[in-house]
Amino acid sequence: MSVPDRPVAEASGASGTSGAPVASVASGRQRSEMPQPVALQATAQANANIALVKYWGKADDELIIPNASSLSLTIDGLGTTTQVTFHADGAVQDGSARVDAESTSRPMPQEQGLCGDGHESSQDSDTLIIDGRQHSGKALHRVSDLLDRIRELSGLHAPATVISRNTVPYAAGLASSASAFAALAAAGSRAAGLNLDPKDLSRLARRGSGSASRSIYSGLAVWHAGHDDVSSYAEPVSTSMEDAAEGAVAEDFGMNLAMVVILISDRKKSLSSRVAMRRSVQTSPLYQAWIESCGRDLHQALAAIGHADVEALGAIAESNSYGMHATMMTAQPPVVYWQPATVEALHAVEELRAEGIGAWSTMDAGPNVKVLTAAKDAVRVCESLRERLPELDIRVHEAGKGVRILDRTVDNSR
Repeated sequence: MSVPDRPVAEASGASGTSGAPVASVASGRQRSEMPQPVALQATAQANANIALVKYWGKADDELIIPNASSLSLTIDGLGTTTQVTFHADGAVQDGSARVDAESTSRPMPQEQGLCGDGHESSQDSDTLIIDGRQHSGKALHRVSDLLDRIRELSGLHAPATVISRNTVPYAAGLASSASAFAALAAAGSRAAGLNLDPKDLSRLARRGSGSASRSIYSGLAVWHAGHDDVSSYAEPVSTSMEDAAEGAVAEDFGMNLAMVVILISDRKKSLSSRVAMRRSVQTSPLYQAWIESCGRDLHQALAAIGHADVEALGAIAESNSYGMHATMMTAQPPVVYWQPATVEALHAVEELRAEGIGAWSTMDAGPNVKVLTAAKDAVRVCESLRERLPELDIRVHEAGKGVRILDRTVDNSR
């Protein structure tokens, strides 16, 4: 049976549809009174998000608990579509699944060396295909780790095939892991028969990649650092504003923001974000001061959003980005992702502002530059940057939707 494209937040009600998933959500506790059919295959789509107040550095590497809370904008046009299939032959379902805050805070299977009920991890028999090419090694290990988490929560013990297609360059500093693990968490959990609410889905995605916790949501989202698995999750930032023309309150999708992406390089980074992050935390003399500034930046950014002040939000985002890269450049040895074209692009953004055009730069761990602007100004910003940087690929990405289930197949015979 196929289910049409719906946002996860809309598709996760307790009543469900025909062939409803195993778990339901009620008052933060999810359970089923009787066994339900297991959805063995599901497909999900998620967009990348660009952090405005950055996440850089972990307080807990295993649980991926960050040192500071962060703020992001989910954007369209850069994303991942992932299909997860659990192979029914030999699969075992432990009766009705029960998922709650206590169970989801247990150690992950890879920490125990086991998968859920004491079976060995299925990662050796999982299959990962990204953009038509089969992957093994670290990529498969990270995917299987998250699938093991899903197998533990659902009680379904079966190897999986994961097929992923991307419109975002892999490991190039354009938030490919955010969209990839958000899509994997949504598709994998739904295929295993879980029906997680957005908060718990955010927590699950975080276990694959920290920034993936924010891609669960449309537009602006804040990831609360928390202190453990239960308290570290993302949630949407309300941007409801009064429509003066209509005299009514309408949802302003992403505060009518956009990102203009200046693609400097789509090649895989020579140094992964995880390694660069750890080095910055351990060796940069500026790191702790930057972390302290992140708390102030987030507070001020949320205030700017509350006042729909794009200029204030942009200035905070740009300053926070420079601060993060300062911690990298002062690490030992230094981490420098910038290329000559990166510096040229950053100067071009400053020139636009000097001419009265609202544009503010932000960068993640890579050479590419993203430019925050109001959606109404995005085309003008893009065209102006193309004039200054004619050899670079420059595109507009408006605020995007959160993760969505595109379809699922339910085995009603089990």
